[in-house]
Amino acid sequence: MVSGPNRPGMRGKAGCARSAFLAILIACTACFFFIGGCGQDEPATQQAQAPITVLVAEVSQKDVPIYKEWVGATEGLVNAQIRAQANGYLIKQAYQEGQRVRQGQVLFLIDARPFEAAVAEAREQLAQAQAEHETSKATLKRILALYKVDAVSEQIRDEAVGTERSRRAEVGEAQAALEKASIDLSFTEIVSPIEGIAGMAQAQIGDLVGPASEPLTTVSTLDPIKAYIAISEREYLQAVQNSQEGESPRDIPLTLTLADGSTYPYEGRFSFADRSVDPNTGTIKVATLFPNPEYILRPGQYAKVRARMRTAQKALLVPQRAVTEIQGTYQVAVVGPNNTVEVRPVQVGEQIGQEWIVTEGLKPGEQVVAEGVQKVKPGATVTPKPYVPEEPAAGSQANPAVSSPQDAPGAPATSGRKG
Repeated sequence: MVSGPNRPGMRGKAGCARSAFLAILIACTACFFFIGGCGQDEPATQQAQAPITVLVAEVSQKDVPIYKEWVGATEGLVNAQIRAQANGYLIKQAYQEGQRVRQGQVLFLIDARPFEAAVAEAREQLAQAQAEHETSKATLKRILALYKVDAVSEQIRDEAVGTERSRRAEVGEAQAALEKASIDLSFTEIVSPIEGIAGMAQAQIGDLVGPASEPLTTVSTLDPIKAYIAISEREYLQAVQNSQEGESPRDIPLTLTLADGSTYPYEGRFSFADRSVDPNTGTIKVATLFPNPEYILRPGQYAKVRARMRTAQKALLVPQRAVTEIQGTYQVAVVGPNNTVEVRPVQVGEQIGQEWIVTEGLKPGEQVVAEGVQKVKPGATVTPKPYVPEEPAAGSQANPAVSSPQDAPGAPATSGRKG
């Protein structure tokens, strides 16, 4: 018989009590951590709902000049390839490479001795032909006198007439041969057909040259100089329409921006358009002319050709970075009076410096988000601060104008941001 504290019933009750105590302790601990966690998440939620700080710019309205700008390549007004017209050995280069040459100035000399001998031979043959012709004329004169008194037959007279005419033709042939030999001799002096800048020599002293040889050098007329640009078909048609309305493209002054960012000191003009549109790019080649009295510009240079086309009256302007492009459409984030964001689609025009003309979708004085566009959503509340534009880089145009996206030849539209 079991008695005292070791009885089975008492041990079971004590174990149940301990289990209940442990369960209550675990539950209280869990509640404590749960409540503590909720208290920690509350400040984070409040922080996430705080207004986002963005930089905003006011939609300005003013009259702005609209420019078109194209990348151009310079080329000489005339580019004369200098070739040898007679076969022979070069014995002298008579010009300084890269310097100005006059029209008719000797550039190269070919060994003239064979050609001088040919001229001397042709001259002797001419003298012989002339002597024979004089003899035939004297003979004809005597025969005609005898024929008048029936001293010779008609056949003899005809033979004398034919001989004289044959000798006269031989004189003409000898004269032509002498002239040709003299021309060949003159070709030993290779001269410049135009005034301009002579390029590097492509042949050396002692080379055998001739009409089939490569050009010896090139002379280019550089004042004025041409700058070729490629304009879109739309721009070409607009120019044709303006010309029909009395606004000739040749009256539009052009400026040239060089590779170092400087502006060329002389204004240019449109010259002519090519006969056809390039089907691969949809552009047409247009030549512009610029004065070049100091020969600063040389063929092969790349430069930006800029033209003031018109003035946009009361244009609305926003920073370029405020405009977002999404699949070919444009939109801006507008901050309302209660600092609530509205994402609004817009239509854009030309780019003016760091700004963009907006043709539809905005009103003067409205506030648009210029910094922080990616962080805002429609209906969000923001804390606006004024946007300060960046200073343009040194050497850049203070107010460059770029064609609108739909006018850019052969290239897709660009924008401040892309979605």
